[in-house]
Amino acid sequence: MSDWIVISILTLSAGLAMALGAAIAAIEHIGSRWIETELRHAVIAFGGGVLLSAVSFVLVHEGMKNLSFIPVVLSFGIGGFIVMAIDKVLTKKREHVSQLAAMLLDFIPEVIALGAIYLLDKPYALLLGLLIVFQNIPEGFNAFLEIRSSSKHQGWFIICIFLAMSIIGPIAGLTGYFFLSENPEITSGFMLFASGGILYLVFQDIAPQAVLKKHWAPSFGAVVGFLFGMIGKMLIVYVT
Repeated sequence: MSDWIVISILTLSAGLAMALGAAIAAIEHIGSRWIETELRHAVIAFGGGVLLSAVSFVLVHEGMKNLSFIPVVLSFGIGGFIVMAIDKVLTKKREHVSQLAAMLLDFIPEVIALGAIYLLDKPYALLLGLLIVFQNIPEGFNAFLEIRSSSKHQGWFIICIFLAMSIIGPIAGLTGYFFLSENPEITSGFMLFASGGILYLVFQDIAPQAVLKKHWAPSFGAVVGFLFGMIGKMLIVYVT
């Protein structure tokens, strides 16, 4: 199977995971009070844990391989700063617009990075793809609930929006594959840039939403999410 087909399948699956998370949140027979408390916070925390593992085990790990000290610092720092600037602009917009944009702020850089490193290191690209899928499910779950609570859109309409957004995955992934894969230094810089932005989002948006007083499942959800990345990392080492 051609590389570009594999990348398209991986990144499309990652995009569809957002719609899957939204569909799970839309299930009416799950107790709404439970969704709004412990389950929802645990799901958010799990997504944050997976995001941190993607940054730790793939993006930063691979990104630092081809760059010296100053480019590493600049790439990572600028990534965090730019996402912070975008976040400040989004806070002035409507709630549901902000949630959609925030979800895409980590998804798009990750799938671009996936396509870029596929030729350089396929096992790590596959791990990144798997982590994106498992982080997008809770992100879609949370974004659906936020959008539904702050807009008049029906649940099916929101899910359709998420389904349409999934096409962004292959477009971004193939962009990385065709334009960045032959430039390891640029690829490394982009991965670190994405890492800085994702780390900002984790502590600015995800971690605060995961906090729930007198409940312990949400915090343990973050541990499980990070452990998921650790297992993937160990499997790659074992296979290779």
